[in-house]
Amino acid sequence: MHFKVGVAGHTGYSGAELVKILGRHPSCEPVLLDHRETEGITSRLRRVALEPGAVAAAQLDAVLLATAPEVSLDTVPWLLKTGTRVVDLSGAFRLRTVENYQRWYGATHTSPELLALAIYGLPEFNRTQIAGAQFVSNPGCYPTAANLALRPLLQANLVDKSHGVVCDAKSGVSGAGRKPSLKTSFCEVTGNFSAYSVLNHRHVPEVLQLSGLQEEEFSFTAHLLPIARGILETIYLRATTGNVNRIAEVFAAQYSSEPFVRLYQPGTLPDIHAVAHTNFCDIGFVADPANSRVVVVAAIDNLVKGAAGQAVQNLNLMLGLPETEGLL
Repeated sequence: MHFKVGVAGHTGYSGAELVKILGRHPSCEPVLLDHRETEGITSRLRRVALEPGAVAAAQLDAVLLATAPEVSLDTVPWLLKTGTRVVDLSGAFRLRTVENYQRWYGATHTSPELLALAIYGLPEFNRTQIAGAQFVSNPGCYPTAANLALRPLLQANLVDKSHGVVCDAKSGVSGAGRKPSLKTSFCEVTGNFSAYSVLNHRHVPEVLQLSGLQEEEFSFTAHLLPIARGILETIYLRATTGNVNRIAEVFAAQYSSEPFVRLYQPGTLPDIHAVAHTNFCDIGFVADPANSRVVVVAAIDNLVKGAAGQAVQNLNLMLGLPETEGLL
């Protein structure tokens, strides 16, 4: 099978990563969808305007939107009417209610009827729903790592939520997107390390939504690292009494057959170098049985497992292809 896959937002970091992955994908041909000024960008790939007539004429099998939420809100409704499959990398359709979207994104949701249709695209937990779906909302980068690290432990009742869960997250600068800004300029970032969006980061409700944690039980702070790509999340929690030694068993039961989750031996922790330019999420932990303290560390590449790679992983499932195709 050979599929034509449109990529909107191809001049951004995640969009460019999509084009690179699809360019080596044995079953997919990338088609560039232009929705904004692309002067000076040259490519030998086919280019199509991101508008209904042109997309319909191109007979695309799927469209990947690496666009801002407001662009996705305008585009997804008419794309779905064409019958094409859609993977949206923005946050426009990740949350389940318009009230949550208004609170965390500070904007009105203009297509509330599609929130229930969008499948949350974390394959390790939603693989059955993603397979064959028409519309998938790709998770955010921080929630991908946080939920892969936390959800198995929470489902197994190994976390003492009365002590709260703290997620200390750090990301490379590409996570802020390609649009120039003072805070991501070279002179501001190099040799620096800073926290941002404290107590109001828009990825928090995604973690709560999938993990089952309540807002008062979860503290999340994002930090900007002076590197191009990669995410490292250090998560602090207390295990329920006597259950520290079960953590490795729970992780193994959840992920032993997952192609893109790599578990480290207890006491060994991943780093960003281990996952850079890959679709892997690496997870390790250190436990203190005497005090039930646990520190879990999860690492991903924010542009791959945190964005483009996971989008292609979802696309493979939607198209009935091997999940790992083009990603290993």
